[in-house]
Amino acid sequence: MIKLEQKYTALLGDVQRRAIGGGVPAAMGQLRLCFELLGLASAIDGDCATRLGRHGLSEGKFVLLFLLRDAPKGLSPHELAERAGVTRGTITGLLDGLERDGFLARHADQLDRRKLLVRLSAKGEAAAATLVDEHAQWIASLFADFTQQEMQLLSSLLEKAWRKTDSGDTQGAP
Repeated sequence: MIKLEQKYTALLGDVQRRAIGGGVPAAMGQLRLCFELLGLASAIDGDCATRLGRHGLSEGKFVLLFLLRDAPKGLSPHELAERAGVTRGTITGLLDGLERDGFLARHADQLDRRKLLVRLSAKGEAAAATLVDEHAQWIASLFADFTQQEMQLLSSLLEKAWRKTDSGDTQGAP
């Protein structure tokens, strides 16, 4: 069983205490499962941050290295923001940090000097070449002991729960 974060243990304890007279609520199992899923996501996120942090990168900066790895001619900050799913303000901060740390450089477009292109530096190319594959292998290792059938089952169960969220509820969307 997954060890729950203290905040989730406290919430489950509170729900259980409130239900003492009427027995354990039927939802206890569902609550615990949700908290276990959140705990797993938090653990993966934390491990990811630690692994990338060793290289002076956040997840956002890593995504930009990944996107620029396959764009040797460069991408505009606007294109990077769209592909990374972040705002233009966020992309500016990420690019500033990556440029300051020597991972990339901004260049004027040769055809349109008003346009800015972002390209990886030699340091950025080297980091992207190793880290993208290393990170993908680490993520794959999390599920290495799963059979193909188990992965398909987990995926369909997660999708079933996702459809109940506001983000996944296409029925109730305006």
